[in-house]
Amino acid sequence: MSDIKVLTLVGSLRAASVNRQIAGLAAQTAPAGITVDVYQGLGGGLGEFPLYNENIDNAADLPASASTLRGAVAEADAILVVTPEYNGSIPGGLKNAIDWLSRPYGQNALSAKPLAVVGASMGQYGGVQPLTVRRDANGESCSPHPPPSGRAAANPAQKCHQAAQRTARPHPHRGPRP
Repeated sequence: MSDIKVLTLVGSLRAASVNRQIAGLAAQTAPAGITVDVYQGLGGGLGEFPLYNENIDNAADLPASASTLRGAVAEADAILVVTPEYNGSIPGGLKNAIDWLSRPYGQNALSAKPLAVVGASMGQYGGVQPLTVRRDANGESCSPHPPPSGRAAANPAQKCHQAAQRTARPHPHRGPRP
């Protein structure tokens, strides 16, 4: 059996970030049969992309950084996102990388990949907000409003509930969530 290849995307761009250290530890301590690579891209990690722009998301204009990221994701068997919480959400660099990976519409590079999210943050919630990145990366919206262009999802509230159920975990001391 060949190794399972896990690509790690670190949300923090800071060289000494706790989240980068966690990603490095995951790579160092991976069990036999699992290879964990921390994404470096062309040297700048997730900070090397221009802001997502569909006008340049084509074969002629695609930035090398976006092509490199998409290639790395295509080669991976699974994705591990290690990210802090910035202002109740994910860092802008990680959000931008997800935009490059999840577009153009219908070509989501992450949709068929197992994806796990780990976060460490100094805020009062310890990085719980970025855990929604799994749902966001797979294009699962929890908005009760229909998507633009009149492409109404079948029962958006039910879709949201199902997405939440897939990511919900029981609290270790209180049992399942209501």
